Amino acid sequence: MPEPTEQAPPPEANEQAPPPEANEKTELTGLFLEKPENTVAIAGKDVLFVAKVDASTLVRKPTMKWLKGKWLDLGSKAGKHLQFKETYDRNTKVYTYEMKVVKVVPGDAGGYRCEVTSKDKCDSCTFEISVEAAEQEAQQDILSAFKRADAGEDEGDLDFSALLKATKKKKKEQPQVEETDVWELLKKAHPSEYEKIAFKYGITDLRGMLKRLKKMKVVEPKVSDAFLRRLESAYSVEKGKKIVLSVEVVDPNVEVKWLKNGQEIKPSAKYIMESNGNIRTLTINKCTLADDAAYECVIGNDKCFTEVFVKEPPVTITKLLDDYHVVVGEKVEFEIEVSEEGAHVIWCFEDQELSREDKTGRYRFRKDGKRHSLIIQEAALEDTGMFFVYTNGGHSKGELIVEEKELEILQSIADLTVKSAEQAMFKCEVSDEKVTGKWFKDGKEVQPSDRIKITHIGRMHRLTIDDVKPEDAGDYTFVPEGYALSLSAKLNFLEIKIDYVPRQEPPKIHLDVSGNMVSQNTIIVVAGNKLRLDVEITGEPAPTVTWTKGDKVVAETEGRVRVESRTGLSSFVIEGAEREDEGNYSITVANPAGEDKANLFIKIVDVPDPPEHVKCTGVGEDCATIIWEPPKFDGGAPVKGYLMERKKKGSSRWTKLNFDVFEGTTYEAKRMIEGILYEMRVYAVNGIGVSAPSLNSKPFMPIAPTSEPTKLTVEDVTDTTCSLKWLAPEKIGAGGLDGYVIEFCKEGDTEWQVANTDLVERQSYMVRNLPTGEKMNFRVVAVNIAGRSPPAVLSQPVTVREIMEHPKIRLPRHLRTKYIRRVGETINLVIPFQGKPRPVAQWLKDGEPVDPKKVGIRNSNVDSILFIRSAERDHSGKYTLILQIENMEDQATLDIRIIDKPGPPTAVKVTDIWGFNASLEWKPPKDDGNCEISGYTIQKADMKTKEWFTVYEHNRRANCTVSDLVMGNEYMFRVFSENLCGLSEEPSVSKNTATISKTGLEYKRAPFKEKDVNAPPKFTTPLVDRSVVAGYSTAISCSVRGFPKPKIIWMKNRMIIGDDPKYLMMNNQGVLTLNIRKPSTFDGGKYGCMAVNDLGKDEVECNVVVRVMAAEKKD
Repeated sequence: MPEPTEQAPPPEANEQAPPPEANEKTELTGLFLEKPENTVAIAGKDVLFVAKVDASTLVRKPTMKWLKGKWLDLGSKAGKHLQFKETYDRNTKVYTYEMKVVKVVPGDAGGYRCEVTSKDKCDSCTFEISVEAAEQEAQQDILSAFKRADAGEDEGDLDFSALLKATKKKKKEQPQVEETDVWELLKKAHPSEYEKIAFKYGITDLRGMLKRLKKMKVVEPKVSDAFLRRLESAYSVEKGKKIVLSVEVVDPNVEVKWLKNGQEIKPSAKYIMESNGNIRTLTINKCTLADDAAYECVIGNDKCFTEVFVKEPPVTITKLLDDYHVVVGEKVEFEIEVSEEGAHVIWCFEDQELSREDKTGRYRFRKDGKRHSLIIQEAALEDTGMFFVYTNGGHSKGELIVEEKELEILQSIADLTVKSAEQAMFKCEVSDEKVTGKWFKDGKEVQPSDRIKITHIGRMHRLTIDDVKPEDAGDYTFVPEGYALSLSAKLNFLEIKIDYVPRQEPPKIHLDVSGNMVSQNTIIVVAGNKLRLDVEITGEPAPTVTWTKGDKVVAETEGRVRVESRTGLSSFVIEGAEREDEGNYSITVANPAGEDKANLFIKIVDVPDPPEHVKCTGVGEDCATIIWEPPKFDGGAPVKGYLMERKKKGSSRWTKLNFDVFEGTTYEAKRMIEGILYEMRVYAVNGIGVSAPSLNSKPFMPIAPTSEPTKLTVEDVTDTTCSLKWLAPEKIGAGGLDGYVIEFCKEGDTEWQVANTDLVERQSYMVRNLPTGEKMNFRVVAVNIAGRSPPAVLSQPVTVREIMEHPKIRLPRHLRTKYIRRVGETINLVIPFQGKPRPVAQWLKDGEPVDPKKVGIRNSNVDSILFIRSAERDHSGKYTLILQIENMEDQATLDIRIIDKPGPPTAVKVTDIWGFNASLEWKPPKDDGNCEISGYTIQKADMKTKEWFTVYEHNRRANCTVSDLVMGNEYMFRVFSENLCGLSEEPSVSKNTATISKTGLEYKRAPFKEKDVNAPPKFTTPLVDRSVVAGYSTAISCSVRGFPKPKIIWMKNRMIIGDDPKYLMMNNQGVLTLNIRKPSTFDGGKYGCMAVNDLGKDEVECNVVVRVMAAEKKD
């Protein structure tokens, strides 16, 4: 027997073997420079774990996996709670991997493993997270107790400052009911009955109880009359792959049923059920997350159970981000491709996550199949930095550099000299047509008017001055907006003397708005109405009229806001007044004789804006307190009060709560129904009218507190802790139950201290940091959105002192005898024990401490686990568990034997031959496989045919006599050794042969004329057309004769099949069979068989049709 190949030492107990590459051995090496440490985390805080890997000896980039427990890949859970980061130092060639747990919760507690692999090298390490509740401050924020969870739109923090004015009614004493031990019920119950028991006895933390129950249970091996081998306790499969569930039954003819979550599975293309002798298998093809369920195999009243866990592969990034170097205003589009469609990705800029709900609208997100894009429509300088994208299986980053855009002057402005009343035009051309700018004269901005026009068409900017006047002379400058440059030119005025001097009269504004003014120069307009202001103007020559709002000139002659001019009259018109029209307006008239100006203030009044932030701050059994904030804009008139409406959630019918205006901003709504969700909205009222309704408040529900918790008892006491357990309140009500608050105080004190910072959802709690030896009182209060329930108080004080308990190992019955396992199997032994305080557990193998590199050990408060991932022969031995508490000790010994197939026997020889008999002898094998040899299998073969036939099985002696041999033949023999693992891999062949000689017989051969038996191939039985069901194996057969023995060729559609593993070809004495394994629709067609020898050939054909059964509709 060949020597066993040296294997890498198994990892610790909570590790899983990394999948080795095909035909390649993976060695465990020390790649880690720094490993994560065990951590005790405070609930609600962040925890960071760091692992560093030395890549100096690696030929390719290592792959890191973070795992929880045995198989849960945390890469698929990446998001806000779990964040992963990877960096690489080129100088030191060290990879740094980080895992950050944001706001630790109790569910994060447990064992973790980080695993790094690179081609043929791997390494792993384990660490644990323990979660403790945060310490409670003396002054607790009571409002945090009213946070509602799992309430849909009701979720969030609510203020209950004016909570519950109803008087508390004293409950009638209920007759005492005989207590039932729920733990015993759960131990004996079938898993399908767990939900009923939880509903009947008010269990709210069923998952937590089942976890504890699993630790408490000692599973006895069940003796089954129907199953020889049952289903494993759990199976794991990757999404999209197939999995095979297999059992071995006693009766080979019995029928089995397969159930999924209690429902019978029907055969289909997805679920394939097969029967082969005593083996029954269920194959699940292309597993999805819907196949993550509990499965049963049923034979009559006997069942076996298992669970299938479907692992979703992490989403990886197949196309990484690119770097971009752009100028201000350009469009930037970051794009990646991922391995799966519909994957969730997270975009980040530096350390800030980019949200699709960003109100600035600067970032747009696009998803197209496997492509994900982040689009920045117009890049700005503040966008310079590093952009990251994360998936649950990796991340990528890209750098964006944004620079100022340089502006090129294509045509500068030139100096001008013009005469009076002529036109002057300054123009320039820049490289960017989107650039705007301003014109300045002698340092003051030029404003457009009827005579001065500023235009911007494409890249050209023009300043046109009609009817040039002496005061227009000066230095003109164009300044592009956003750029530190300017273009300057000078306008020279050519003066022409005129002898004629016309008559001149200074301009005058005759403003008459009587009836529209409420005060001097103030005009009030109701929003939506039309304002027309006609102003009479006099002056010679005819003055120029300019209307302005603030610093902006109103020069439009058409549109909603416009200026209409006639001789001696200028009209300012606003069609459908809006709020933005409010402001200071001025009219300026000017001619060469002078200037006049008048100022006005136009005030727009409207209905107020809706009230804001309507919310419920307190509820009672049939009432609720609602508050809101006044509207930001009162419409220009004081708010007189408010109108309130309410409706049931989901209804469209609103009910008015008041008909007279309510002046306050806090309202108590009454006559409501407990347990019904309501919504509120508020209207604001002023002198103009009623506002639009406010946004609906978050749904709220009138509720009352629960009754007090029941059956409060002490579960365990140590020197500094006390464990309590209780049952849910009898009356919970419509408000549900958010959790519990545990309080304690010393005997005789009246000031209760709170033990837990956050609400406790389970029905048990350990109070820590108690003074040793003191007598303490404890009470538990149930909390829901309505407030605190009456407390449940222990009937008598508890003395805080550890109860000493001797260490005791409770060795399972199946471990009290020799524990035998085969090479390669997994060993996972759970040894429960008891003792207080916590015992110290130590394992020895054959009197020496166990090697942690070969055997994984994990100890807890109640048990010790010995784990061997892949058993080897050298793991055999006596293992001793020693349990110590101070000077007290208990120990138990386990005899573990790892067995393998034996080697072949030695020195097989024929010792005697007589008649038709031969005597054989041999020696036992040198390697018995670490197990007693149970027998031998002897086979014989004729030297002519050399076909082996079994003579004896399970022969216990090292010799035997083979009878009924044929006279005249020569025989050789071989022997297999056998133990519990089966027959040896190789037989031992006899060194000599046995020849059965012919004695005392003489045969006179008669003259014989040899007959010519040569014949060409001829099919005696043809192939027959077949119609088969897809997925079920089939066979087609025919028979042929011919001499010499013809060569057989199978064909499909006239193409030779060859060595395709889907087909199995057999030839037994001229009977030819072609087995087609699990045919699909593509395997249908015309099949042929051709027989060829030197004298000729023959051929037969048939049609094979593969049909697909219609899938049955599911209920």
